[in-house]
Amino acid sequence: MSEEMNFEETAPWLALLTTLVGAGLRLLFLGKNGMWLDETFSVWLANQNLPDMLGWVAALDGHPPLYYLLLHGWIAHQGDAPYTARLLSVLFGTLTIPIMYLAGKRIAGVMMGLAAAVLLAFSPFNIYYAQEARMYTLLTFNAAVAIYALLRLLTDPCAGQPIGGQFRAYLRTWRAAGPPEPAPAEGFSYPVEPPRRGLRAWIYRHRWSPIQTVETDLAWVAFIIFSAATLLTHNMALFFPAATNLFVLGLLLFRRLKPAATPPALQAPALASWLKAQLAILLLWSPWIPALIRQAGRIDQAFWIPQPTWDIVYQTLRSLIYTSAPPHASQASQLWLLCALLVLGLVFFRKKLSIFFFLAALFAVPFLGELLLSLRRPVFLDRTLIWLTIPLFLLLAAGIVQLRYRLLMVVALGFLATGYLFTTADYYRWYQKEDWDAAAGFVGYYAENDDLVLFNSNFVVIPFDYYFPTYADKYYLTVEKRGLPLDLLASRVMEPRMTTADIPGLLALIRGRDRVWLVYSHNSYTDPQGLIPQTLAAHMRLSRSRDFYGGQVQLYVTP
Repeated sequence: MSEEMNFEETAPWLALLTTLVGAGLRLLFLGKNGMWLDETFSVWLANQNLPDMLGWVAALDGHPPLYYLLLHGWIAHQGDAPYTARLLSVLFGTLTIPIMYLAGKRIAGVMMGLAAAVLLAFSPFNIYYAQEARMYTLLTFNAAVAIYALLRLLTDPCAGQPIGGQFRAYLRTWRAAGPPEPAPAEGFSYPVEPPRRGLRAWIYRHRWSPIQTVETDLAWVAFIIFSAATLLTHNMALFFPAATNLFVLGLLLFRRLKPAATPPALQAPALASWLKAQLAILLLWSPWIPALIRQAGRIDQAFWIPQPTWDIVYQTLRSLIYTSAPPHASQASQLWLLCALLVLGLVFFRKKLSIFFFLAALFAVPFLGELLLSLRRPVFLDRTLIWLTIPLFLLLAAGIVQLRYRLLMVVALGFLATGYLFTTADYYRWYQKEDWDAAAGFVGYYAENDDLVLFNSNFVVIPFDYYFPTYADKYYLTVEKRGLPLDLLASRVMEPRMTTADIPGLLALIRGRDRVWLVYSHNSYTDPQGLIPQTLAAHMRLSRSRDFYGGQVQLYVTP
């Protein structure tokens, strides 16, 4: 018994240590790679003033604005260098680790909480996206807090009471507070006289009650706010309220159909409170709905994500549970262990089926939902499902707890963490992002004033411009930049496709020019026929060319 009590006391410190290690892994080599296209787009949006930013997000992007709003405030104080811009993602990725500990602890005690926190802290998939200036760790953090708050409600008998009742009782108690009664005399003591008049007396009489008296209503507030924040972080998070509503309404239906059955481990809250919470979430999210409809219409017309195949589905599952790298012998043994732990997790929940169904709904509804949407327009993408690592790691943590013996738990968890570390080390050593600094530096070194720089995509202008001003200032350059077939600022079209009908416009741009640069990247979508370099080569001579990781830079001159 004393050993268990000592472990309970030590567990929060172990969770803190796990969080610090996870933070270190996310900070390591954070600024090594340059900013790739999507990251520079995040910074470009965040550098706009707020009205322009919201307009550009609605017109160009496919995501809600919450991450860009937070990044706007972040870089205003920290700057927009790669390291500092990515720190915001590191922050949210790190804060998610203790939330996982609390969620696991709420389900089955501190050992499950620690196991879930360790899995998240060492997860290569989560480390990778914590080192990107994108919204994916914010999405995971918001979902994790909302899930923990919902678990708190589903395991709290007070959640059956009307929402807000604790707040009202708390305030009534505070308003009705009178002067404290003197303690009964027990021998001689020096009386401590409270202040009898003025502000100090008023504060003394109105001391707050313990926060535990309103923790259920606080859980409702957290669930509402962070559910809405999840929706405002990524549009595919629409499946989060779909999953939670499916589970809670199903739980309510079960209790109605079988009132005499043994109460499940998770108890549904009052229906009226649940509906009020959903209405509050809808109200917080509703200002973005008109823009979402416009974004959805634009994506429905054309989008770059490929149609999901069985191989893509398999690789997505591998990414979420382990790694997207090709497996080798040592990884194969760890994958077998992961599969065994998933089975043990199912065994662990055999007497707590409601918890298993809760985690299963959180995982299956978004995963299958994106696949079903992809029948019309492909939207299935691993990083949009990153928050599914929360229920997945909780299930794996349950499998570790099912091992019963603490030594076995530690060995299994250590084996997985070590495998994760080796995969993360490979990512640190070998992974390379698009090298837009090299592209901008090449143009800056060889360009002359009044050169024309063409881009095969409006989107490509943004990462080039992230690095080019440094070289333009260094070499005192002034160049003209144009996107093809349309210009970004004029058209507000992100990735228009080049067609033969656009060739006359290209010829008009280069007419009378002695030197024309072409920055060519992501052309499989915007210029699949290679019309731009073909047209330039037919009317000018290729003078210089350099490949960079992510594309190519070419200089054309008049013959």
